[in-house]
Amino acid sequence: MNSKLLNGLLWKFLERFGVQGVQFVLQIILARLLSPEHYGVLSIMVIFTTLANVFIQNGFNTALMQDKDVTEEDYSSVFWVTLIVATVLYGVLFMAAPLIGEFYEMPSIVTPFRVIALMLFPGVINSIQLAKTSRELNFKKVFYGNIGGIFISGIVGIAMAYAGAGLWALVAQTVLNVVIASIVMWFMVDFQPKLHCDFKRVAKLFSFGWKILVSSLIDTLYQDLSSLIIGKKYSSGTLGYYNRGKQFPQFFITAISSTVQSVMLPAMAEKQDEKQNVKQLMRSSIIMSSYLVFPMMAGLAGVAPTLISLLLTDVWLPCVPYLQIFCVSMAFNPVHACNLQAINAMGRSDIFLKLEIIKKGIGILALVVAVACFETPVAIAMTGVFTMFTSCFINAYPNKKLIDYSYFEQMRDYVPSLIISVLMFAAVYMTGYVQCGMIGKLLLQVIVGVIVYTALSIVFGLQGFRMLRKVLQRIV
Repeated sequence: MNSKLLNGLLWKFLERFGVQGVQFVLQIILARLLSPEHYGVLSIMVIFTTLANVFIQNGFNTALMQDKDVTEEDYSSVFWVTLIVATVLYGVLFMAAPLIGEFYEMPSIVTPFRVIALMLFPGVINSIQLAKTSRELNFKKVFYGNIGGIFISGIVGIAMAYAGAGLWALVAQTVLNVVIASIVMWFMVDFQPKLHCDFKRVAKLFSFGWKILVSSLIDTLYQDLSSLIIGKKYSSGTLGYYNRGKQFPQFFITAISSTVQSVMLPAMAEKQDEKQNVKQLMRSSIIMSSYLVFPMMAGLAGVAPTLISLLLTDVWLPCVPYLQIFCVSMAFNPVHACNLQAINAMGRSDIFLKLEIIKKGIGILALVVAVACFETPVAIAMTGVFTMFTSCFINAYPNKKLIDYSYFEQMRDYVPSLIISVLMFAAVYMTGYVQCGMIGKLLLQVIVGVIVYTALSIVFGLQGFRMLRKVLQRIV
């Protein structure tokens, strides 16, 4: 990796873990102040705003990062078009709020839902800011913007929760996060929209971006479909446990995957005419990300009962099975991300869309079977494990032809990390039977996990370990 790419990767990694780390701590505090029902209601609202936000954050955003020749006029053109889209979407959500409240038997959701949907508007400017900084691999600015947003919004949310604001504490925290991040980045990113809109350029960007947009919409809808079903079929409390179990592994996965995607897409797009270089970048990404993510997921699954009881109290223990299932289903997300970003970097968003349709078709079929045949939300969560395995083959298949990187080559790169992660999980899980205080037990499990994984990495000479050591030596 060249110095610019490495620097971008390190800052993006710091930004993701910094932001997710602060978010993680804030959510733990808020979870101790609020109930699972509050989080269940928030989940319903966020599902619909996230679907709307796909039109803001995906498609044009990715096209701006992938296109080799982007001008300041292009940024302004995309800004105005996206702002119009956001206005239309907000109008739809505003009108739909009473219907959503009636469908989920939550009449009190209407006003909070209309307020939280306002986050679409600061999201418009933020999407352009993120596209610009991603092209420049200048993730230091993203770090400052996002850390400022999550820190200030978190303090406001906690203060409101202490004051007894309930659901409104979560609404305020969610909206302010985007608003503050956009304001901070306004002073650091050299972008101010001009009164200019080149519809020809917008059309060209859209010709690439619409496939990414549709793919992201399908993926987001599929990811949220489980929550929509649980919220309707069971209760807001059950949905709160389900999403809380999802949040813990998602913290790590979002940090790793978004780092890989944000840094590797512009890097690989720059080398799209040199297949061997794209392959090498992708191999490095898969080896490094799998070496970091597999043990994180294995360790988190192993310490889950201790961690939840210690951080969130025993009230949240019903989320443990979901947490462990999501650790398995999300473990391969960075591998998926590397494959999909390579496809995008090669300019084949058409293939990207086809893959999403195939994968989500299989996933929806699995979801229908789970709902029809099993009377438990755990079965719904298990569908993610099934689709994870099928997606491994589906995502990797096109890259054999595009960059000569077959699925079996990829397996050789990540299976060693997977094997020693499973061994580490066994050691961590067994350590959980040691009788001592919760804090002592958690520390002991973490120490055992780190020692076992590091020792096995050295004994078997894992390439991921050698790469990580080189990166750390550069930092030091």
